[in-house]
Amino acid sequence: MLKSDAYESTLAHVNGHSAPSELKIVDIRFADIVGAPMHCSLIKVYTNQGLIGYGEVRDGADKVYAQMLKSRLLGENPCNIDKLFRRIKQFGGHARQGGGVSGLEIALWDLAGKAYQIPVYQMLGGKFRDKIRMYCDTEVDGKDTGHAMGLALKERMNKGYTFLKMDLGINQIIQEPGTLSAPLGFLEEMQNLSRSWWKRKPGSLTPSEERALRNKVYDMHNIAHPFTGIHVTEKGLDMLEQYVAEVRAVIGYEVPLAIDHFGHIGVEDCIKLGRRIDKFNLAWMEDMIPWTYTEQYAKLAKSVTTPICTGEDIYLKENFKPLLEAGGVSVIHPDVLTAGGILETKKIGDMAQEYGVSMAIHMAESPIACLAAAHVAAATENFLALEFHSEDVAWWDDIIISRYVTKPLVQNGFIAVPDAPGLGIEELNDEIIAQHLHPEDQGLWVSTDEWNNRWSNDRLWS
Repeated sequence: MLKSDAYESTLAHVNGHSAPSELKIVDIRFADIVGAPMHCSLIKVYTNQGLIGYGEVRDGADKVYAQMLKSRLLGENPCNIDKLFRRIKQFGGHARQGGGVSGLEIALWDLAGKAYQIPVYQMLGGKFRDKIRMYCDTEVDGKDTGHAMGLALKERMNKGYTFLKMDLGINQIIQEPGTLSAPLGFLEEMQNLSRSWWKRKPGSLTPSEERALRNKVYDMHNIAHPFTGIHVTEKGLDMLEQYVAEVRAVIGYEVPLAIDHFGHIGVEDCIKLGRRIDKFNLAWMEDMIPWTYTEQYAKLAKSVTTPICTGEDIYLKENFKPLLEAGGVSVIHPDVLTAGGILETKKIGDMAQEYGVSMAIHMAESPIACLAAAHVAAATENFLALEFHSEDVAWWDDIIISRYVTKPLVQNGFIAVPDAPGLGIEELNDEIIAQHLHPEDQGLWVSTDEWNNRWSNDRLWS
């Protein structure tokens, strides 16, 4: 046998994944699913060595935020994560606008871990914990009373959850006369618009009528808290206080209980409510006002004793800093799929620790985003708990296939951190994904070649 033949024969038995320096991105494709628990766009990043990295666009976001970045990543080595993140991060933004950059960043980490055969948490510096505490967001079927919510939360505790969250706000009292004041007709208009949008039947409106209704709903629900003119009366405050008292009567005072979704009320009403419920030993009050109002957050934090939390809509580390410097939060709450991805969320947690602030992680997505968040949580010392919205989604775990994870992923309120290359996901289950495709999706992992050569002069300086 010639030496060249022997060389070629040997190469045929070599794992191509052992050449990470030669790894290149060759394609990026998507699949949109619904009900996991929200609308999510799953991502596959393909390489020249057969490795596939998995990512996900933020819940409720448009996959266009990620598709537009394809031409800027093709041909690049995914192991150069920081370099590629710096290239594309200018195309991200707050809330769902960060979903494309962040989702692709997660896929890069997955590929790097698979190429070097190490878990993501190890590339972040190792882990502080082997399993991740989950906090379970909970809703009530039927009439939403404090007692009913308490029973629903108790069921979560019976399944092993050691940290809980529920909603508390104007939605619990809006139907009761005398609980809220607002410009006359405003609340009714808000409710009627929402009802018309969510209860519309397919084909009942023309495209122009549906667009007009969507625009009205958008405008109504994008009036920021200080500008709605909604105030909670003493009767309303009494009812909300009683609601929390009933919940605590069922679940006790020992288990941490966070609260969210107050409605668009101003900071003064948030303070009134906070003072009423301080005595119930709550874990935190979340997103009471838009995160952009730093001084109002500082005022709120100084006016109540319950910890204040926000952050799921903040993009990039530097945008968390004003809240931390002002003392406006006791808990920061990034979503990995908005904050900028895995490394940026780790940096946010480390920065918060310098201010004596803990980090919880927001997550309402598929197991891909969940495992990405779990790796960050494992590697961040001041981590508190990771959100989970899919306890009641029976097929949620089945989206992924891996010998490295046990199912269900969440057991007794915790996720074991996969000790496996990358995120710990070997494949996605196309059969399950196909059963839950978004009705407007054209199919599984269809070609995105139309995005291959979209380009512009992206430089931000001359």
